[in-house]
Amino acid sequence: MIQVIERAIDILEFVATHGKEPVQLMHIAAHLKISQPTCANIVKTLVARNYLENVSRKTGYILGPGTYTLTGNLSYNHDLIMAARPFMEALTQSLNETCLIAVLKNNKRLMLHSVQSDQDLQVRAKTEADVYATSTGRLLISFLAPKELDNLVAAVGLPAENIWPGVQTRAALDKAIRKIQKDQLVQTVSEKHICGFAVPIQRDGQVVAGLSVFLPESRLREKDKEKIISRLRLAAKKINDGISK
Repeated sequence: MIQVIERAIDILEFVATHGKEPVQLMHIAAHLKISQPTCANIVKTLVARNYLENVSRKTGYILGPGTYTLTGNLSYNHDLIMAARPFMEALTQSLNETCLIAVLKNNKRLMLHSVQSDQDLQVRAKTEADVYATSTGRLLISFLAPKELDNLVAAVGLPAENIWPGVQTRAALDKAIRKIQKDQLVQTVSEKHICGFAVPIQRDGQVVAGLSVFLPESRLREKDKEKIISRLRLAAKKINDGISK
């Protein structure tokens, strides 16, 4: 057996026994009877792969979204997903296009849940994606606090020309963000000719997620845009009302 893999699994199992209660690194190391530096290296990798989440330096770690995605379990952000799911299903049914709800996690756009259309030609979204490359990613970074945005740009850099054309300087990024904030909407067309539309999901006035509809560019007609945007906004409003109660 490979020891480091065994230890990683032991860590996940130990953290899982604590449910939503964070576990400090020192307690994880003591349970496994290994040194804290060795434990920290394994934990760091699990955090990077989203199998653990660092709640804070003092409180410790809980299971991350990767563990729930791996098993198809909706427990991560359960309340948000449960509130959104019926309206997402209605949205996909009305448009017959795929929709998803996503958050930011570790400087990536993380998909929490999606509802697929029954179109012959469908677009499949990755669970994790570049924040600049997706409509929900661009939307979510636009509502970060200034310091959080600074930290994200420091970590991932500015968008590449082929990912987000015309936004290769910080001034251009800030201008694009102001427009997104004003419009409460993002529209994108990717290199692979995928069109995306995204609007914010808010709890008590704070943006907590992004709701998106996306489809092949070949299927989008100009007259469809207004219908997609209006129904997307309506679904978002219903979700907002549900999670703000």
